[in-house]
Amino acid sequence: MPPSYPPALIPFLPLLRCPACGAPRLDPDRGALRCPAGHAFDIARHGYVGLLTGARATSGDDAPMVRARERFLAAGGYEPIRGAVARLATARPAGPGTVLDAGCGTGYYLAAVLDRLPGAHGLGLDSSARALRSAARAHDRAAAASWDLFRPLPLADRAADVVLDVFAPRNPEEFHRVLRPGGRLVVVRPTARHLAELRRRLPGAVAVDPDKERRLHRALDPYFEAARTERVEYRLSLDAEQAADLVGMTPSARHLDASGAGPGAGPVTVSVLATVYRRRPAPVGPAAPRTGSTRTPPP
Repeated sequence: MPPSYPPALIPFLPLLRCPACGAPRLDPDRGALRCPAGHAFDIARHGYVGLLTGARATSGDDAPMVRARERFLAAGGYEPIRGAVARLATARPAGPGTVLDAGCGTGYYLAAVLDRLPGAHGLGLDSSARALRSAARAHDRAAAASWDLFRPLPLADRAADVVLDVFAPRNPEEFHRVLRPGGRLVVVRPTARHLAELRRRLPGAVAVDPDKERRLHRALDPYFEAARTERVEYRLSLDAEQAADLVGMTPSARHLDASGAGPGAGPVTVSVLATVYRRRPAPVGPAAPRTGSTRTPPP
């Protein structure tokens, strides 16, 4: 393997599938991955693989959103959520395995899970090229690739032991397909209390859909059964810059005025539900629509 290829990508070469034709193999070839039919996917100089070619993603954090996210997360504001994700994903360690982070962003949560699974390898998928630059550097055992989660995942059947879905779109049918028997899905989503103070101080900010939980369970129930749920709720005292970053890393960023003025300093409530789901052997009852919700705001 030439040194230009990210080492973390090597374990995934047998698991990736060609997004163009479904060929069951992608091989390294002069700075790209190529399938037997000749479809090629460049490896960016930042270390991630551009699998999402010839198609427009449905969403993707832009550079200002990613910079705001990096600053906020580096300050530790979501460290309790990160810890809950890592605990739930590794509560029943089965030795070395494969972790898929669907909608990985900067790789913040994937890195925490890999820290608790010394023999595991991770792959983060996201539609934001700017976020993937960070995800490719988040952990020495984490690879990253561009992808749209509303499409079938470019992975073999039963390729993953754990799937993470943290404030991200959901594709239940595909999550079920790529999880191995006994695998687990960890889903994190906000409650109605999440960042309520910021929304009150910023009229027009994106609200949490009150029907979210019902829709979540309706979509997942044919494929997964809930095993355990943790509510992670705590208060943060934010200065004005931290509050602006917290808003700026979400779709509510467009409600900041042209001067960059945000909601101002003050306390906020962080409130999310983190659930680990067990994979059902086969779908039960009528299957939900193939694609999941849009990215869950605000993260």
